Amino acid sequence: MKPTQTSAKTTGAVDEQHDGFTDEERAAMKERAKELKTARRSPRAAKPDPESEVLAKIAEMPEADRVLAERLHDLVKANAPTLSPKLWYGMPAYAKNGKVLCFFQSAQKFKTRYATLGFSDQAALDEGTLWPTAYALTQLTAADEARIGTLIKKAVN
Repeated sequence: MKPTQTSAKTTGAVDEQHDGFTDEERAAMKERAKELKTARRSPRAAKPDPESEVLAKIAEMPEADRVLAERLHDLVKANAPTLSPKLWYGMPAYAKNGKVLCFFQSAQKFKTRYATLGFSDQAALDEGTLWPTAYALTQLTAADEARIGTLIKKAVN
């Protein structure tokens, strides 16, 4: 009699199935598709004000994230007034020549423990062979704001 073979497929808990993207990731992709569709509208269509869209998205956030996002928005405007606010995957982002340089990700967006200030590869943050491109945020002190201002200025150059 042959021994019964068992599948090596499940090594973890039964509830830990990975079906691809999470609901939050799918929602972010849908928001990005909507953003791209809006950007391709005909020239005759009234274009929404990107900063108003960013501020509206910030206003929708839970209070803890909203406070951080509002302060980051002010820091970006003060330290890099040439950056253009825009939505990017449904998140507030700031672009240079149409390319996203930095963005704010609400903790609520992907149900994470903390909000994130992220920088794209377009940001000039290169420092040796290793440097951070995302920062966890739980609150902003004066020292944090000064550090973020320095990072934003460096990212733009």
